[in-house]
Amino acid sequence: MFTINQILTFAYESEYESAYDLPKKRLFSNPKIYTANGRLKKRWYVYFSYRDPSTGKLKRLTPFYGQANQYKTKEERLEVLTVYRKVLLKLLKQGYNPFEDNTALFEKLNPKLGQKTANNLSESISINQNVSEEEHDNSKGLTTITEAFEIGLKLKEKSISERTYKDYKNKINTFKKWLENNYPNITTTDQLNKKVFQDFLFDKLTTSSARNRDNYRTDLSSVMQVLEDAEIIKENYLRRIKKLGSRPERHKTYSEQQQKEIFEYLEINDPLLLLFIKFFSYSFMRPKEACRLRIKDINIDERTIQFKAKNSSLKTKLIPSILLKELPDITDMDQEAFLFTPHNIGGKWNASLESRRNYFSKRFRKVVKSHFKLGTDYGLYGFRHTYITKLYRAFENESSPFEAKSKLMQITGHSSMVSLEKYLRNIDAQLPKDFSDKLKTIL
Repeated sequence: MFTINQILTFAYESEYESAYDLPKKRLFSNPKIYTANGRLKKRWYVYFSYRDPSTGKLKRLTPFYGQANQYKTKEERLEVLTVYRKVLLKLLKQGYNPFEDNTALFEKLNPKLGQKTANNLSESISINQNVSEEEHDNSKGLTTITEAFEIGLKLKEKSISERTYKDYKNKINTFKKWLENNYPNITTTDQLNKKVFQDFLFDKLTTSSARNRDNYRTDLSSVMQVLEDAEIIKENYLRRIKKLGSRPERHKTYSEQQQKEIFEYLEINDPLLLLFIKFFSYSFMRPKEACRLRIKDINIDERTIQFKAKNSSLKTKLIPSILLKELPDITDMDQEAFLFTPHNIGGKWNASLESRRNYFSKRFRKVVKSHFKLGTDYGLYGFRHTYITKLYRAFENESSPFEAKSKLMQITGHSSMVSLEKYLRNIDAQLPKDFSDKLKTIL
């Protein structure tokens, strides 16, 4: 008697990967995973139905458990059942038929296993003659929405960042709560349709913004797509719902007078926040990148910083001497300590990157924006625009526009001249020379 592990090993070692799908008519339903709402005391399994040749109707097979329920964590069970489901689907596409003798099929795929493998699989997957496909759709075997999203998050977890994972999870929880309030009778994935998602996105549009609505559409669709690919749901309906599009947020550049007054105010009222602003402004980083920095990322002897940038895995930048003079002595500080914390330079801070970034944004709003009565389009990011604009115009005064941009590109870290030029246009850094003399000729 062959174990399920031997069957799976045989299935993967065979050459059916490249073979064509045999049945032209759909003879079976796609195998699905049942996770018992995440309860480990219940049995988890893979289930599917096959068309009974005597009636022409789909008949549900006895659920396939394998060794999945020997595992004690949700992650392990889901991983094993995902493999089972994938292999069973491929075997069915190769022509496996639980109503017939499959010895010839297995001998064709691997002559060494043949009859024993066919007998073993037939014993593991037997036919329940009393349950039709329609009856099964009303049974507990259906995938609930909660189960499906749990599986989707698990499948996405290894390919996305921690921050993205949290965003997906939060949006899924929001959708589930909205579903409970607006469609309480919808509990399984087969009940979802395009209209449900359209209603949800319309609610997001009317209560927030087009941008937020599109963000929900994108993130939910990403999770739904892996569920469709894994054949846990029939269709990713969000893919057929178009984005609305919205104008991107504009962080305004500060004027010379505004920047001077803000720095003078912070020098007295919040020197640490001032140093934080100067650090990412003078080194032409982003506020979030500065929040990532640890003491070990600063090399005082070589005057360099190493950090994870938006458009690269690791970037090295020169620390200008004007900024080094502002920094306290960090030589004997803990190398793993964060450079910027709420109270001092070099310390521990048990918070996520996004929380650290939001902390300084809120601190800026509280200390600066309220005092200077600045609008919502003024923020920390605007200082990066301000200093890039200043530096570009300084370079342009002593060289051609192309030479100025070439020098600037080395400092800002833009990946191409095209991307730098687009950035400079967006922040209105490029201004023409005074054209009054030309105006005189046409007036």
